[in-house]
Amino acid sequence: MRKISEEAADALIFGYKYKKSNTEVVVIGKSSYLKLHGSCIARKINNDITITNAGWFSNVTKERLNALPNGVSINQSKGIWYLNGTPWDGEWIKI
Repeated sequence: MRKISEEAADALIFGYKYKKSNTEVVVIGKSSYLKLHGSCIARKINNDITITNAGWFSNVTKERLNALPNGVSINQSKGIWYLNGTPWDGEWIKI
């Protein structure tokens, strides 16, 4: 896993601003948002973390999300994404 993914995941979880290359964490009040290429792919609001692929079924999106704690495991088989072993369409889901 790339260092940028780990740093971004930490910033999201601990609620501090972060920006490197195509990845950014924005903090508004006590909420934090992980963005990739400007699209929000994860958010932490009131200790609840939700994720999406924002319509991008890319390896980078998958890597950034896989860096998150709480048992996020995304893999792909035959073009289908799986979140913790269950087919996932990439729409917002609480983890």
